[in-house]
Amino acid sequence: MLHISNLSKTYPGDIHALQDINITISTGMFGLLGPNGAGKSSLMRTIATLQSPDQGSISFDGIDVLAEKTELRKNLGYLPQEFGSYPRTSAEAMLLHFAALKGIYGDQGKQAVESLLVKTNLWDSRKRSVDKFSGGMKQRFGIAQALLGDPKLIIVDEPTAGLDPAERRRFQNLLAEIGEEKIVILSTHIVDDVEELCLQLAIMGQGRILKQGSPRQLTEALEGSLWVCVVERAEVSRIRAQHQVVSTRFNAGRIELRILAEEQPDEASLASPELEDVYFSTLIEHGLKENME
Repeated sequence: MLHISNLSKTYPGDIHALQDINITISTGMFGLLGPNGAGKSSLMRTIATLQSPDQGSISFDGIDVLAEKTELRKNLGYLPQEFGSYPRTSAEAMLLHFAALKGIYGDQGKQAVESLLVKTNLWDSRKRSVDKFSGGMKQRFGIAQALLGDPKLIIVDEPTAGLDPAERRRFQNLLAEIGEEKIVILSTHIVDDVEELCLQLAIMGQGRILKQGSPRQLTEALEGSLWVCVVERAEVSRIRAQHQVVSTRFNAGRIELRILAEEQPDEASLASPELEDVYFSTLIEHGLKENME
């Protein structure tokens, strides 16, 4: 179990990266959803002991994370948003090097690396240089290095950004498999990743937790108050002036508006809420998102 209590962090220039964060996370996939600049990466770096907060506490399975950083790192796998690699160095050699850095040597290290190359579907490419990998292959290599040492806590920061649909699906499946036995924190601004993978989530904005719960709980809270209508572009401004428009989508040359209202707007029908509606409405509620057109 991971407990985060009253965590705050301010950067120079009075930038409030984290403001009184309180979360409890148990085994499974946990989604941290928010726009760029919401504080997601700051929270990930703090949990990973890469920076210290100004106040607050973090505990993981009896470890005081802020006081026992080395103990936490023994149980941590971390895939940052961007990571480098040595040029002209194969995936297998890189993983053996990382294994040695984690104290996994000899036959034990070789077996661990071989197992992870198979698990991440990189076995056939193990002799290729990592810097020549595609984006999806690099991400799978990144999760392979994060899994060295069988960590109990995995942190992945924006892992599917820039991947094509096939690679994104492969990576999602891999994360889902890992999340059956470990705590996996998935930080992203891609709503579909969280909706498809995570049992619990928190929406962040301006360094604060704006809303948290299960995708089902959060979408059910919007039932009966979300409406949809499809109109010509000329009608969009009028409807925006009258109602709270959560989002807009192009639909066969017309525009679909999703509206949050207690009573049924004219020409609108009841909509089935999606996590994207929860996300956009939460940002609008806190003044963090202009209505999309």
